[in-house]
This record gives sequence, C-alpha cells and structure tokens, in this order.
Amino acid sequence: MKKIVLILVLFIALSSCNAPKGILTSKTNRVETHQKTSTSNPILSIESNNFELTPVDLTPIGLNIKSELPKTIDTKANRIVDYAFAFDGVRYKRGGTTKDGMDCSGLVVTTFDSENISLPRVSRDMARMGTSIKLQEVSKGDLLFFATRKNSKTISHVGIVTTARDGYVEFIHASTKNGVIVSNMAEKYWYFAFVQARRVI
Repeated sequence: MKKIVLILVLFIALSSCNAPKGILTSKTNRVETHQKTSTSNPILSIESNNFELTPVDLTPIGLNIKSELPKTIDTKANRIVDYAFAFDGVRYKRGGTTKDGMDCSGLVVTTFDSENISLPRVSRDMARMGTSIKLQEVSKGDLLFFATRKNSKTISHVGIVTTARDGYVEFIHASTKNGVIVSNMAEKYWYFAFVQARRVI
C-alpha cells in the first residue's frame, strides 16, 4: 500500500512540473489573442513562429504608403518640352504664338511662359538671357541659337533642346518651310548655322 501511495505521489509531482507545456500554452494563448484583435487593426507587424504580433502605427513617422511608390519624373524642363510638343506640326506664321501659326521665338516665349518664365520676344534678345553653355553641355529645356540669314552672323533663330545624350542633340523649333518640327544638330545646315546655347531654367 505504501508503495502505491509513493508511486501516486511521484506521478502527481512529476506531471505538475512540466514547464514546457505551460510555456507553450501561454504562447498559444498570446497568439490567439492577437489573431482575434488583428481583424480590427489591419496594420500589423507580423512575425512567424509564435512571436507576438505587434500593432504598428505609421502616422507618427509620417510614412505614406503612396510616397513609397516610384514617382514619374516631372521636372520643369520636361514640362517645357512637353508643352512645346503640343505645337508639333503647327504651320509657320511670322509673329504667331498659337496653334493657328507659330514663329521660332513665338514658340519659345509661349512655351516658357507656361512655366512663368518671361523671355524677350525676339531671338537675338533671348540670347542675352540665362547662362551661356557649351553645345556638349546642353540638356533638355536649354535654348539653341542660330544665324540663319545668308552672310550674317546675327542670331535670327532659336529652338528648345528636346534630347541631349552622348553628342546627340535634338531640338524643337518653328521652321519657315515646315512649321514646328524637331531637328538634329547633326544636320549640316543646323551644325553650321549654330551660334550659341543658353540655359534659362
């Protein structure tokens, strides 16, 4: 009888000291509690393998989910060039500044005015604005000036750089023959007529 009582006492003592079961139960309870609250709080930092689920409030650090998405590049130069392209194909008209007709300085003045940049109406006066730069340094939105009158070095034409990379330069302008078009500095006529480049933005 004493042996049976001793065995029962040992059995009760050993089964009540099973610490891992108690820890496991408390972790399970903790996880279940947070899983119930997770439905009411959609922003949670969730970690696996029985770790606690901790609510995360992003407001104090000013994190905006939308701000983490890639942004489209929207620089002043891009907006200027995009605005100029709205006149692509418009016929040439001396003194023109609308889609009914456009001259070279009219295109530049109208385009830059869309970004609240005031420029003189005549191309040779524009050539005094901003900063002079080398042709190799031009970038989108810079101005190119040309002397297009026979036997004259006086500036009489202007265009806006639309593309500039590795010595390849394109510009939009209003030509007397073709209206508003895009030309390339590699074209012999424009290469020899070129006088200077300027940056006004």
